Amino acid sequence: MYKDKVILITGASSGIGLELTKQLADLGARIVLSARRRDVLEDIVSQLPGGASRHWVAPLDLAAVDELIPAAEAYLKEIGPVDVLINNGGISQRSLFLDTNFDVYRRLMDVNYLATVALSKAVLPAMVARRSGLIVSISSVAGKIGSKLRTGYSGSKYAVVGFMDCLRAELAEHNIACLTVCPGSIQTNIAINALNAEGEAQQKNDDSIINGMPVEQCVEQIIKAMSKGKDEVVIGRGISGMAPTIKRFFPRLYTKLAAKMEYR
Repeated sequence: MYKDKVILITGASSGIGLELTKQLADLGARIVLSARRRDVLEDIVSQLPGGASRHWVAPLDLAAVDELIPAAEAYLKEIGPVDVLINNGGISQRSLFLDTNFDVYRRLMDVNYLATVALSKAVLPAMVARRSGLIVSISSVAGKIGSKLRTGYSGSKYAVVGFMDCLRAELAEHNIACLTVCPGSIQTNIAINALNAEGEAQQKNDDSIINGMPVEQCVEQIIKAMSKGKDEVVIGRGISGMAPTIKRFFPRLYTKLAAKMEYR
């Protein structure tokens, strides 16, 4: 079902985005790879089936939200309409609220939330005109539950969940699907790159990430959810996958657990 479909993936240079790029390209899709570094993206494209003759590089800086819509529209004029947008690029946080600079919150909202809004804005007119398309946004288990050290990250990911719920309702009449993905602890560099109180990468991993689900398995589940037309999926094993259910049915228990835990 993905053969020759044009799929735009942000954060395509690493982690979940890179693995989505590989697996969807293997299924015959034509990928528009987006991240900040053109050289890294071009190297990845050279290793995909068909190389640069089938896939495109579209560098974007998700933190530069005011530039995203015109930049994306310029790429789409050259490439044409996309069948699927996967809003995957993002950044995490590891710092206490009382210690964290306000600018860190602004950056988290720009990259994780407003970039999702902007790119959805750029691709949707063509989808509506064709009455066909899929918007996938990678939120997080942190977009369903809160925990220590993630006030900014969790807030931005909650925003993605709410945005996608509203967008899904608005786009139903246009035959456009919206999938929200909430991964838990997945074996990527998200913790290493997470921002500290000063807005710098913390440069260390979390035990929960080290022991988390392999990224290949996570992406297999994302593609399965896309193929089945699901609205939302939580992906994770252990506590990172169960936490939203625990909070829903045992909210007071979850509150006590969250207060005791340093890392999810």
